[in-house]
Amino acid sequence: MSNHLTLSVEQSPVMNTYTRFPVTMVKGKGSFIWDEKEDKYLDFTSGIATCNLGHVPGYVHDKVQEQLSLLWHCSNLYHIPSQEKLAKLLIYNSFGDQVFFCNSGTEANEALIKLARKHAEMRGKDSRKIITFKHSFHGRTLAALSATGQEKLQQGFAPLVEGFQHLEFNSFEDLKVLETIEACGVLLELVQGEGGVIPANKEWVLKLAEICKQNDLLLMIDEIQTGMGRTGSLFAYQQYGIIPDIVSLAKGLGSGFPIGALIASNEVAQAFNPGSHGSTFGGNPLATSAGLATVQYIVENQIAQDAQKLGSYLVEKLEELQKDYPQIKEVRGLGLLVGVVFEGSALDVVKKLLAEKVLTLTAGEHVLRILPPLNASKDEVDLFVKTLENVLSGE
Repeated sequence: MSNHLTLSVEQSPVMNTYTRFPVTMVKGKGSFIWDEKEDKYLDFTSGIATCNLGHVPGYVHDKVQEQLSLLWHCSNLYHIPSQEKLAKLLIYNSFGDQVFFCNSGTEANEALIKLARKHAEMRGKDSRKIITFKHSFHGRTLAALSATGQEKLQQGFAPLVEGFQHLEFNSFEDLKVLETIEACGVLLELVQGEGGVIPANKEWVLKLAEICKQNDLLLMIDEIQTGMGRTGSLFAYQQYGIIPDIVSLAKGLGSGFPIGALIASNEVAQAFNPGSHGSTFGGNPLATSAGLATVQYIVENQIAQDAQKLGSYLVEKLEELQKDYPQIKEVRGLGLLVGVVFEGSALDVVKKLLAEKVLTLTAGEHVLRILPPLNASKDEVDLFVKTLENVLSGE
């Protein structure tokens, strides 16, 4: 018999893969979330850039409710209407021609890696190597982890998947290496979220795209955290003047429902054929109904443009705060993906804000990561900034 009944009172039956705060959340609406004691918190994490329309957005809720009464899941051996509609909507609003659906960001990047290598084989290229960048984050599965440019996350999981090389982010010098290296593609985030909320330099990105074109390298953008309006445009690449070959999506795509996606050009997408990749749950009716409603609402209500304006307002307020509090070293980001660099521990600031019923994140040791819902109000931003000021002043 299993010894599952021998757990101590203190030991959770859930594996210890997260350092959890001592709060249990049970309900959310808009920019707020409530714990089991009915205490109300301002949530400026958005489920790590997932609930981009806030918690339980009405339009998405209604569409999911409709689908719940019809069909939750069926095999991808059959056509799924909401999947087809969501794919068309993503294509219409992007560079792409075809979409593959999965369940998460790391799965989207696994599909991206496989597609890039399959495309290289189709083109007769000898190299399957993919270039990524230091401090990047591309997921937790073994290939996505191997693509990630953070050794601390890779410790204990050797041997890693071969075929990845990490260059310095925003380094023009390292782009010279790219001109001579044998590879099939380049994968990058346009804002390194987990790596410290570091935006890519636009001139550097344009040079990178030029080198990719000249050297027959796929240009692949990880938009898992930056996509779905988070940076002030539906996709971050649209602000950089580039046209990628592949983009990976997840997080904000489904308003909290597990869904990921890969968008590719026809020329690249044709490398996949029946049997080369798949997903049991990917693109199921429930997830794609949530995704369809989410993207429709973002596009039709110009949520990305609103996020750009609100992001500028938030940064302006934080820079004003910086003048009075020298422990703030820098404010950076794009749209509503904002980082505040502190001289000391960002986690200490997160804990103090939590005590004041405001939720935030870290991005490394010194960076406070701020991810409001894209449709948050100025009053909610003001509340956040005022609470942060109180925390910094010791009130």
